[in-house]
Amino acid sequence: MNQDVGQGVTIYQARKILTMNPAQPSATHVAVRGDRILAVGTAEQAAAWGDARLDDRYADQILMPGLVEGHCHLYEGVVWLYVYVGFYDRRGPDGTIWKGLKSVEEVVRRLSDARKDLAPGQHLIAWGFDPIYLGTRRMSVQDLDQVPGDQAVVIMHASMHLMNVNSRALDMAGIDRDTDIEGITRFPNGEPTGELCEFAAMFPVVRMIGNPFRTLGQTPECLRLFSQIAVASGVTTATDLVNELHEDSIRSLTQVTRAEDFPLRIVPAASGILFGRDVEACLSKLDQLKRNNHDKLRLGIVKLVVDGSIQGFTARVLWPGYYNGAPNGIWIISPEDLPYIVEQYHRAGVQLHIHTNGDEATEVTLDAIERALTLYPRFDHRHTLQHCQMASPAQYRRIAKLGLCVNLFSNHIFYWGDAHVEMTMGPDRANRMNSCATAQSMGIPFAIHSDAPITPLAPLFTAWCAVNRRTASGRVLGESERLSVADALRTITLGAAYTLGMDDEIGSVEIGKYADFCVLDSDPLEAPPEALKDVAIAGTMVGGRAFDVPGRG
Repeated sequence: MNQDVGQGVTIYQARKILTMNPAQPSATHVAVRGDRILAVGTAEQAAAWGDARLDDRYADQILMPGLVEGHCHLYEGVVWLYVYVGFYDRRGPDGTIWKGLKSVEEVVRRLSDARKDLAPGQHLIAWGFDPIYLGTRRMSVQDLDQVPGDQAVVIMHASMHLMNVNSRALDMAGIDRDTDIEGITRFPNGEPTGELCEFAAMFPVVRMIGNPFRTLGQTPECLRLFSQIAVASGVTTATDLVNELHEDSIRSLTQVTRAEDFPLRIVPAASGILFGRDVEACLSKLDQLKRNNHDKLRLGIVKLVVDGSIQGFTARVLWPGYYNGAPNGIWIISPEDLPYIVEQYHRAGVQLHIHTNGDEATEVTLDAIERALTLYPRFDHRHTLQHCQMASPAQYRRIAKLGLCVNLFSNHIFYWGDAHVEMTMGPDRANRMNSCATAQSMGIPFAIHSDAPITPLAPLFTAWCAVNRRTASGRVLGESERLSVADALRTITLGAAYTLGMDDEIGSVEIGKYADFCVLDSDPLEAPPEALKDVAIAGTMVGGRAFDVPGRG
């Protein structure tokens, strides 16, 4: 043994370590040297490398791999600068509980109160609204024009695929009865209602307000807010799954993440939507910006968005369509353009993460990927279908054959499951939504996610959704698609790491990987499945540096 190897080694003792390594499922000690794991096992095994310092701060707690959120957005740290108007209660980064609002009238009252704090000329921006919880009631300019003042009022829906605005915002953005853009909802007389569906229709307003959700997400203030939420959720690696690659934003992101006290690894995905068919421009910019990569910043993947939101009725679905008879959704990337775009990124060796909510979008995407793989076979490409909520068993068989990964939106089962049964999909198809057990049985690499801020960043809650499959009303959707607790924990650690191409660095407690841990007060494997979401998180460790949840120590 090299006698110098033991220099600077710390051995952490825990009540139990859940490793996610099937060859060694549990341990009690882990040795860390620098930012890497040196040894895992018993006290004797961890000390085998020589002199080391014993740290027993976790002696009464559980360690597991740092949680990996494979689909979220940095603007989870931005939204809290604005007014929350969602249906469910929501906890902010400072611990404040914002009460959910159950009617349009309650939303208007909260906005009217918030307007008092606006600076002159400032827009009133809110987020989290979803009309699907209000039955057939739709918000319109007639509602938002009740908010006092002459400011623009802009409400992003929970899905971020729709928005509602007041008349002033329509005027400032130049949207009127003659505007010819798909997704502008209209009154019978042809005038816009103020509900704008999908990116093309929302773009004039987004441009008018300065696109704060995308641009502010990488400011130091919002990155710190995001990291606070991540630590409280046990997350040590998170994605930013649509990044427009603005150089000043990447510069800020690089500087903030390089700080030793920044508690998070971030994996941004370049926005393929922004570049459209100009794939070469995206690849060139991405190649240039990848020079900023370091141990806590990993640029390289690309995100495409094919369709919209199921609960917003903008996802593309196969026959028999939406359960309530709503018209089919909106193509974000057309079926004509998709094969070319996929082929170009695939041929360049890029890993694609592709948003497909509806089963028609999934079908078109599978066709495009199969074509690209036929033309340019590529081993271990790890292209990942994101959300992939409505995939049928036949589509899962194609996914397996093509060597794809899926990252399923399990939180949808709780937040929108009842609406999917009653309005969007109907009972049969709702039962197959986010089919984790099907993916597992077919050997498809898969993860589960929150899509924060669409739903809260909280992987243990996401795992609870996959284990229990309970809606907000308590209904069980697709009992046969439930996962065991152990399998669900794997999806938010090693499973998510695999979809990011980082399973050799994170996702399990193994020698040579980063010393990234989630610290728990109790063992989730010993908790009843229905209590998984209630397992308390005490903190994290990232690269051997400990971070406590505020108020915990």
